[in-house]
Order: sequence, then structure tokens, then C-alpha cells
Amino acid sequence: MLSRTAENLFWIARYMERAEFMARLLEVGARIALLPSAGHGYRSEWESLLQASGMAAGFAAKYGDPVQRNIESYLFFERDNPSSVASCIERARENARIVRTALTTQVWDALNTAFQEMRQLERRPRSQLELFEMTEWTMRQAALLRGAIDATLLRNDGYDFLGLGYALERADNTARMMDVKYYVLLPQVEFVGSGLDNYQWQTLLRAMSAHRAFHWAYGGEITAAKIAHFLILNPQCPRSLVNSATLLVSHLDRLARGYNRTTMAQRNARALLGELMEMRVEDIFEEGLHEFLQRMEREVGKLSGMVHDAYLSGEAR
Repeated sequence: MLSRTAENLFWIARYMERAEFMARLLEVGARIALLPSAGHGYRSEWESLLQASGMAAGFAAKYGDPVQRNIESYLFFERDNPSSVASCIERARENARIVRTALTTQVWDALNTAFQEMRQLERRPRSQLELFEMTEWTMRQAALLRGAIDATLLRNDGYDFLGLGYALERADNTARMMDVKYYVLLPQVEFVGSGLDNYQWQTLLRAMSAHRAFHWAYGGEITAAKIAHFLILNPQCPRSLVNSATLLVSHLDRLARGYNRTTMAQRNARALLGELMEMRVEDIFEEGLHEFLQRMEREVGKLSGMVHDAYLSGEAR
């Protein structure tokens, strides 16, 4: 497969997964803002979204103070923000248009429909749009695309490049979502284990569509240790870091066999998966959850660069 085609497929997946992450991030902020005692933490619940997503500087340059309505617009509609929901869907659709012949009709229709419906949303008066309506719509479009990919695409190298995009983006997003909760929102250390702490953890689970699955897996009370294990180390959780690393290794192994060569990306992904498989939740808290999550974000970023160098740059390595 041409490296340019591979890159287009890779970024279709990354952009759509990122659009879904932005929607889930907005839902976290909206749910926690409903709590009367929220907003007195290290940063406000809304500013925390900008910090975790890495968009604080861009937002400040355009809007200044982190007002809820402006943050909603910046993360959902703002075309000057390359990671907004609208920007991500537009870019995913443009990448799909370029490689239209590598996609099935169902995959193209899912992306094109999302793009056309987004344009209709943009034409509606902002006062008529509820935030939860917008976030639910985004998650539904992302799910429809994944369903079309899984149901209709050949399991060839194109499928693997889409899978790499999904796995890398989801791993990064899970780490960032957890970091919003742990590092930014909790007002003081003494609130750990309190009702406020538990409410925020439940909010995180609901925003990640993992609340019921968590209770199936663990039952009983919600604790930071259980949720950290679920979202980081539990291979049954579809959004866990270990599950994303497993998918990453699987797609890289398939590409290595197909192209008859191993890569640094494959070796490093195996090393990351091995570390996560051997890790205990106590090890994570000993390192510091915030520090661990930031290290994971850096590792995912390095792996993304290695995938680009190995397959997407047009250079043989």
C-alpha cells in the first residue's frame, strides 16, 4: 500500500476517535458542573478540560477566560481548533474522499453522513442545541463508522492502518480523560475517598460509557484503585490502556508479517504491552497516577512517531 494511502486511513481513525473524545470530554465537564461543590478545585472543571486536552493555550489566545459557553464552542464547533469535533469530522471525511476507492460504500456513507449532519448542526441557532444532544450525536456517529469498518472492510493492511489510528488515539485519550479527574478536579487531598471523589469517578465512567461494565466487572463500591485498574490494566475494558496496547501490537504484528519486516514501532509496542501486563495497580499509585498517565501519553506519542517513520513517511526503515 502507498504510504500516502496508509496515512489517510490512519488519520481517518484518529480524527473520528478524537471527535468522540472531545464529546466525552465535554460530557465530563457538563456532568461535574451540575455538582454544587464543583469548581473549587486546582482548576475549574471547565478549564480542566482545556488542560487535559492540551488546548489551553489555543483557547486563551482566542477567548481569554475559560467560560463554559466559549469552551463548548471551542471544543465542538471551532474550525480554528484543529481538534474540535467539527474540524475532526471534516478532516476525517476529507481523508476518506482522497482514498474513496480503499473504502466500502458503507464506510464512506457513515463518514459522509456525519459530515453533512454536522453542517446542519452548525446552521442551527446555538440556543437550540443542548450540549448532551451534541455529545450523544457525536458518539453515535463514531460508533456507526466503527461498525461499518468492522462489518465491511477486508482484514488487509488498510484495515490495520485504521486499527493503528484507533488504538493510538484511544490510548492517549483514556490517559487524558483520567488525568482530568485525578489531577485537576479534586479540590484537596483530604477529599480522596469522599462523596465528591466518588461522584467524580462515577461521572468519568458514565462519560466513557463504562459505568455498567465497571459494575459487571467489580461490583460493590467505586474506588480510585478499582477504576484505575479497570481503565488501565483490565483487558476486558475496551477503553483500557492495556487493551489499546494489545490492539496496537496485533495490528503491527500483522503489518510486519505482511511486509516481511519488523519495526521499532512493533518492538516498542510489545515492550509497552509487556509493562502493562506485569503492572499492578499498587505500582501505578506508587509512581503517582498523574505522573503515570503523563508518562503513558509520552509513550503513545513516541509510538505514533515510530509508526509514521516506519509506514507513513514514504521512507523504508
